[in-house]
Amino acid sequence: MNRRIFGVIHLSISTAIVLGAMLPQLPAVAQIPYLGETEERNKQFPTTGDTKFTYLLGPGDEIQINVFDHEEFSGSKVILPDGTIELPLVGSVRAADRTIPQLINNLETLLDPWIKRRPMVTISLRKTRALLVNVAGEVQRPGPVQLSSETLFGNNFNEDNFTVRAPTVNGAIVAAGGVTKNADIRQVVLKRYSPTGNAPVVTINLWESLSSGNAPRDLLLQDGDSIFVPALAEADTLNRRLLTRSSLAPTTVRVRVVGEVKKPGELEVPPHSSLSSAVAIAGGPTDKAKLEEVLFVRLHEDGTIEEELVNLSNMTDTFQIEEGDVIVVPKTNTYNVIDFATDVANPLNFIVNFFRLFTN
Repeated sequence: MNRRIFGVIHLSISTAIVLGAMLPQLPAVAQIPYLGETEERNKQFPTTGDTKFTYLLGPGDEIQINVFDHEEFSGSKVILPDGTIELPLVGSVRAADRTIPQLINNLETLLDPWIKRRPMVTISLRKTRALLVNVAGEVQRPGPVQLSSETLFGNNFNEDNFTVRAPTVNGAIVAAGGVTKNADIRQVVLKRYSPTGNAPVVTINLWESLSSGNAPRDLLLQDGDSIFVPALAEADTLNRRLLTRSSLAPTTVRVRVVGEVKKPGELEVPPHSSLSSAVAIAGGPTDKAKLEEVLFVRLHEDGTIEEELVNLSNMTDTFQIEEGDVIVVPKTNTYNVIDFATDVANPLNFIVNFFRLFTN
């Protein structure tokens, strides 16, 4: 080797070593707790409160009114924004915040002066309005959620031929992005809408539907209901793997995979993914990747950072990805030497990369 080139390499390596000692050292690698199987505390969280579903009519609902032997009063009606419907001779009738049996009784009373025989009224629900419920607490996107409904109906309002397929508590949580990793789904609170303001409260244990055969009935929602998903107490734990594989979990979480992968950057991966799965979704490692020392970084909500070097040489691991995780796949030492030699051969590249290292 030319002595001049060797001297430059020797001087550059010596300078890098000296300056490397001046750079701030990375914090010691912390052990990230294994997020595998956890034992449920020996507690019972039964579903409490009135779980009976009573559908209240509201603006946007379409109903079919049939008055026996009086077609002039029969027909399809959409409840107006002010909560009323219009009938010939009778005029405006309040329909919102009433059940169908209540509206039937009211119409029979109002029609009685206009019909010789006692009026016989039947009402069926042809189409339900979109429901607006509020979902708060440990969900990915807390706030108001609009949910659609589907209705099957018959000629009369009764349990045999009338079924409302309204949105459910589970459906509302999924629409809000799913639960967070800190959610306590054993004590989900449903506050029912009530036109009188005296809203009944139901506490639901959704964990039973994931962990046992004693699943509670998925409660139907009423327009104006509110759902609150509390956070786990500090001493409580749930099986996160089971939760992230459930329908209550978000469909994806965002992580960053950088370094020697074919498609580095921010990715959306399933919440139950491992580190190796995230690397595979990022296109897999390049031929320069040093999979024996992959750096895994996790930022906690309290601001603390955990780091761990993980061996992914077999592309298998037992870690579980969470929102905001960072995976750094480094280069092998062989390619670091080659790249360094290339930088030395090109002094401008060396200077740029050197100052980039220093500033970082």
